[in-house]
Amino acid sequence: MNTKPYNILFLCTHNSARSILAEGLVNSLGKGQFKGYSAGSQPSGRINPLALDTLQSMGIDTNGMESKSWDVYATPDAPQMDFIVTVCDNAAGEACPFWPGSPMTAHWGFPDPSLAEGDESAKRAAFGKTAQAIAHRLGLFLSLPHDTLDRMSLLREVKALGNA
Repeated sequence: MNTKPYNILFLCTHNSARSILAEGLVNSLGKGQFKGYSAGSQPSGRINPLALDTLQSMGIDTNGMESKSWDVYATPDAPQMDFIVTVCDNAAGEACPFWPGSPMTAHWGFPDPSLAEGDESAKRAAFGKTAQAIAHRLGLFLSLPHDTLDRMSLLREVKALGNA
């Protein structure tokens, strides 16, 4: 059985909402078996406050979270990723850097809650709905037998979760 946590990097263009939600959720739901990170191809430099509020309302620690470039994780001294998952369609279509260690990659698209229109309540509901969708997909991901599936079978399962 794997004794070190699996590292998973969530990518989104601005690294301000969906990827932040995914990072926080996997760090909570992964119970130390998974370590989540997030980054963006064109980071905004700030996290959407509703993303932080949503995570905090779920009891998830947001200390230390920041919007950053994916270049941070493409260096030889960066944490080696086991999985890289794009969570927005724009990031999925962009040319990614070379990732050290040949991590498994997949696309799990989610609607952008920061585009929600309406009053504060409607916007909060959009963030909650996206967080729940990410949590559902992560639950399926975390239940996979990571230690027993061969690489190709695990990659197939992780990619299939993009349609879950």
